Amino acid sequence: MSRLKPNTRPLSEQEREVMLSESDINTILVNGAQISLTKLRRARNTDAQLCYYAEIGVYLEVSLSRGAGITEETMSALEEIHRIATHEYMDTRKLKAKTED
Repeated sequence: MSRLKPNTRPLSEQEREVMLSESDINTILVNGAQISLTKLRRARNTDAQLCYYAEIGVYLEVSLSRGAGITEETMSALEEIHRIATHEYMDTRKLKAKTED
């Protein structure tokens, strides 16, 4: 039995207006990319690493959106995270290739 009032729709169906400030968007992008980098480092196989590497690429691509309030500092931070992720992913691939030889 539902506890909702007769004229009340579930929260998932209600109209919601989420307002994010520009600083929120920048924080979400950088923190998301940092989390993906941490997961990439902990991943046990290259398929999982590739997935997290792709996530970082998405954060970087979103940062290129003009007019979205993305700051230069955020773009720089994401570029650095992407650079680190690229080296870590490629180093893992090189080590795997050497062990398979």
